[in-house]
Amino acid sequence: MAVSLTKGQKLSLSKSGGGELTRVFMGLGWDAVAKGLFRKKAVDIDLDASVLLFDARGKVVDEVWFQQLRSKDGSVTHTGDNLTGEGEGDDEVVYVDLPAVPAAVTTLVFVVSSFTGQDFSQVQNAVCRLVDAAGPTPVELARYALSDAGPHTAQVMAKLTREGSGWAMTAIGAPANGRHIRDLRDAVAAHV
Repeated sequence: MAVSLTKGQKLSLSKSGGGELTRVFMGLGWDAVAKGLFRKKAVDIDLDASVLLFDARGKVVDEVWFQQLRSKDGSVTHTGDNLTGEGEGDDEVVYVDLPAVPAAVTTLVFVVSSFTGQDFSQVQNAVCRLVDAAGPTPVELARYALSDAGPHTAQVMAKLTREGSGWAMTAIGAPANGRHIRDLRDAVAAHV
C-alpha cells in the first residue's frame, strides 16, 4: 500500500519482504485549472519533471530533463516531454536503475517546473509518485501531492539519498521560481 507523504517525511526504499529496490520511477501528473463559464481550460500548462544528480560534496554530477533524456551513465531515463498534462495517470516519468547509479552519486533531487511560465495557482491535481518498477506489475510506494498553489513556477519535489546499501526518499515540496532545471540549480542545491 502506498504512503501519502507530507513535507519532510522520509521513506526507506527497502522492500517489505526484505532486500532493496532495484528499479523505480518517479511519475508526475497534473491538470490545468479549469476556468471560464463552461469550466474549459484557458491554456495548456507544460510542467516538466527534471532530476539533478549530486555527489557527497553537493556538486552536480549530471542532470536529466526534457533536453537530456538520459544520464551520461544511463542509470536515469526520462520518457519524454508532455506539453499539456492531458490524459490520465503520469504525464511525465523518470526511471532510475538504482544499482546502476554510480557510487559517487549520493543524492538525486526531483524538480517540477512550469516551462510555459504559469504559476502553481493555475495547476491542479499535481502529484508525484514513486513506483517500484522492478516486477511485472508496477507497485506505487509513495505519493506526494504538490498542493502548494501559489505564485511560484517550480517546486523541488523530493529526493532519493543513499542510506548504507539502499536508498530513502524524502518529500521536500519547496516552492521555487524558474522555467527549467538550469534556472533552479541554486534552489535545488539548498536541499541536498
